[in-house]
Amino acid sequence: MDFDWMLLLDLLLSVLLGFVIGYERKLRSKKAGIRTHTIVCFGAALMMVISKHAFDGSADSARVAAQIVSGVGFLGAGMIVYRQHEVYGLTTAAGVWATAGIGMACGAGQYILAAGATLILVFVQAILHLPLRPLVQKKSYSVRIVFIQKTDENLKIKELFGTDRFNKLVITRENGQIIYSATLTTEKEFSSSWLNQLMEENPFICSVERCDSD
Repeated sequence: MDFDWMLLLDLLLSVLLGFVIGYERKLRSKKAGIRTHTIVCFGAALMMVISKHAFDGSADSARVAAQIVSGVGFLGAGMIVYRQHEVYGLTTAAGVWATAGIGMACGAGQYILAAGATLILVFVQAILHLPLRPLVQKKSYSVRIVFIQKTDENLKIKELFGTDRFNKLVITRENGQIIYSATLTTEKEFSSSWLNQLMEENPFICSVERCDSD
């Protein structure tokens, strides 16, 4: 009887650690929050306890533990979505997968390992959300621009958009004028009003088109 109560303590510890991880996710308004992480951690611990004590050390014990890893991986795959040419949910899926590992540690009786892994996981997820310069990925924008080239208009375009080269460049001659059709990448974020003002102040620009989705 005392042994069964000890197993319940393993499960309660998994609930606590899953709650801690899920609470950090909830603070960042993630869809997979307290309930998801708590249940995943608890479920992994429960299956680990069963695999450890229900098969008397047979090969089935390790097989059940292995299936937890692949099963939670399948669950995480459902959290990853592709929307507007960007992938969302990778960090959440990875966090749920790691949470299952912490639950397995609880079920295996590795309490220090489970608690330490929880602290590390929460720390990593929290620190990587801080706006630290080495961790911030610069966002780039693609622009397709058509302009008349007479003297140094191409250099002025590069200066306006903060770039040093064109990704693609097509040069044509129309009505005795040299027309540049260029695609460039810039780190400057611009609005439609800024582009309108740009064309008004630089009449040699024929058209400007954002093409971030290319």
